[in-house]
Amino acid sequence: MRMLQEFFPEFTNLLHEIDDLYLRNRMIDEKTYQFICFALAIKSRSQPCVLKHFQGALKAGATTRELTYILALVMREAAGADDCWTHDVLGDWKEILKGNVNCNCEK
Repeated sequence: MRMLQEFFPEFTNLLHEIDDLYLRNRMIDEKTYQFICFALAIKSRSQPCVLKHFQGALKAGATTRELTYILALVMREAAGADDCWTHDVLGDWKEILKGNVNCNCEK
């Protein structure tokens, strides 16, 4: 974001406007908002956002136990999605073993 702020401040200013819009028109309570942002930050592997929304959730009244539940939920849902996706990719595993599936990865 620092590079964007330096070389394309118009873009970062618009992001701040979007943040303000979300705040003005929020249809959920602060704690729920922080839980959602915390989960998304974990999934996107954003250390600053994980910390920001962990602290924001605590400030909004969340407990460490609730945040741990959110962490476990994200990990479980990610594992399930990874499992489904991998099974879809490897669905023709018998054909892969026979050499009948080309990954198009060799040049």
